Amino acid sequence: MENVKYRLYPTLLNLFDRYQKGKLSGEEFINRINRVPVPQTEAQARGASFEEAVIKGTNEELYDPLILQKVRSLLPRPMMKTQVYCEYQFDDVLFYGYVDVIGKTLAVDIKTTSQYVPDCFAHSHQNFYLPALKSRGIRSLRYVITNFIDVYQEDYDQSVDFSFQEKQIKSFCEFLEEHRGRITDKRVFNQIL
Repeated sequence: MENVKYRLYPTLLNLFDRYQKGKLSGEEFINRINRVPVPQTEAQARGASFEEAVIKGTNEELYDPLILQKVRSLLPRPMMKTQVYCEYQFDDVLFYGYVDVIGKTLAVDIKTTSQYVPDCFAHSHQNFYLPALKSRGIRSLRYVITNFIDVYQEDYDQSVDFSFQEKQIKSFCEFLEEHRGRITDKRVFNQIL
């Protein structure tokens, strides 16, 4: 990748969105950029455990079998690979991350939530998985979401409009430059430690 000035991943960009909306303080956000350890919440642990149950069958007895069945029915068949690394360059930003599952033409990311809001992933930075996986034949990205009561899905294809995410990335890069002196994890500046 040429002329990469920043290396960013979806969780960080989605946290920036929360910071912009006042749901995270500047100090908390800088700590997250710096990867200051924070205790895993019960919801985060349950989400990770649920994903393992869906994909690998690990501890699936902890979850409603109907919910597991519904989620699995929305995964690509055949599943080609899980936890697939991908990257995409936008201007001088290298975006990278892992998508949960890919099939021949469909990528799926499994999400858990306490309350589902329709189309909540329309502006997710994980949508950059679409151009990142295009060379692998992926034509659509599906979010499979559960609140452990029901299962929802959101589908996006290669025609998705990234203008919101691109503006937010530019704002985030400005934030990084403004706070460069406080950022100790230089990986975001494409400096390998």
